[in-house]
Amino acid sequence: MVRNKLLLAAAILSGGAFASPAAAQSEQFIPILSYRTGAYAVNGVPYANGVADYYNLVNERDGGINGVKLLVEECETGYATDKGVECYERLKGKGPTGAAFVNPLSTGITFALTEKTTTDKIPIITMGYGRADSKNGAVFAYNFPLLGTYWSAADIAIQHVAKEVGGVDKLKGKKISLLYHDSPYGKEPIPMLQVLAKKHGFEFTPIPVTHPGVEQKSQWLGIRQNRPDYVLVWGWGVMNGTAVKEAAAVAYPRDKMIGVWWSGAEPDVQPAGDQAVGYKALMLQHGAGKFPVHAEIEKHVYAKGKGASEPGKVGEVLYNRGMVNAMLGVEGIRKAQEKFGKKPLTGEQVRWGLENLNLSEARLKELGFEGMLKPIKISCSDHEGARDGRVQQWDGKGWKIISDWYTANQSDTEPLVDEISAKYAADKKIQPRDCSKES
Repeated sequence: MVRNKLLLAAAILSGGAFASPAAAQSEQFIPILSYRTGAYAVNGVPYANGVADYYNLVNERDGGINGVKLLVEECETGYATDKGVECYERLKGKGPTGAAFVNPLSTGITFALTEKTTTDKIPIITMGYGRADSKNGAVFAYNFPLLGTYWSAADIAIQHVAKEVGGVDKLKGKKISLLYHDSPYGKEPIPMLQVLAKKHGFEFTPIPVTHPGVEQKSQWLGIRQNRPDYVLVWGWGVMNGTAVKEAAAVAYPRDKMIGVWWSGAEPDVQPAGDQAVGYKALMLQHGAGKFPVHAEIEKHVYAKGKGASEPGKVGEVLYNRGMVNAMLGVEGIRKAQEKFGKKPLTGEQVRWGLENLNLSEARLKELGFEGMLKPIKISCSDHEGARDGRVQQWDGKGWKIISDWYTANQSDTEPLVDEISAKYAADKKIQPRDCSKES
């Protein structure tokens, strides 16, 4: 377990981690579970830097959330479930009111923490990952898979394939494979893809890749033999770049590969050089690039020497995603303050704020995220809040957006959400909330 020096420095400079006991009593504690070492660090580092910089911006520019400064501490999980649980247990009670929420950045850790966070009454934010069935807030009161679940991602990917082949009716008879990280993360889209395969008549083949994903030769020899029309990639860390290189080695066209939004950042393609040209990936709404919020971070954080990232990497895909994730958590706290007061809040109070979060276009513009995100509205029955995505393609130098917006078809995803969340509720003896009575 390693506390990250960069973030710790940022926290100190902003009056965070080593604040006096008296000062700390007026601060809001937020743990950051990250991985800056190991096979997944190539993706974990830029994400963690985006998170750290946004929290620092809120402290440096605004003096916190309505005067309540953020107290943060980072804990290294190495993307290992046992370390993630250990980090959570060590940090959940810190600060005057305990953790405001936790963001494990791992679907495996999410599965391990779901019951614990419910018992502890601490929200678990899993933006773009985690349990897809936890979209149903009536059952999963403390899980928030914001912006898009893996079932929404799977539906969007198939919508794009349908567009490329000439229509939904042309999917019948096609071969679509899923190359996936053999973990709870990689397995999560399989039920949705099975539903879609049955509905549209395409042949679906899941292909597991063992952690960490550097050995894929047998999988790609199988792909060369079977010749699927498309390969969806659900990888992370070194698995993504390895997939692109192995595809080139067996001459599988990169423009027939579509990665999920965790397989579509700069570190996933740059190591493969020209072999990655043409590779496509979903976007969790945003992509790379700078927006007004970046100018604020450069002015209030980097100009003071308090930035966590190399300046040249500010604005990359995963840096931006970390920043978006931090912003949604901050706005959840801000919303909760409207009801419970401008003071450090408990996880239970922040849960109410997240469940009533409603970020309009005007509010996103005020926050500097105009053009990065579409409005998001959370409710008791919808802890996902938005399910929109686009597709980008790597041209050898950068990501280019190649599609219009897609919205996941809830007529496809919702029956599965209802079925699996109901089973979970029955297994755990949970009485689902009546969302018509929640406010």
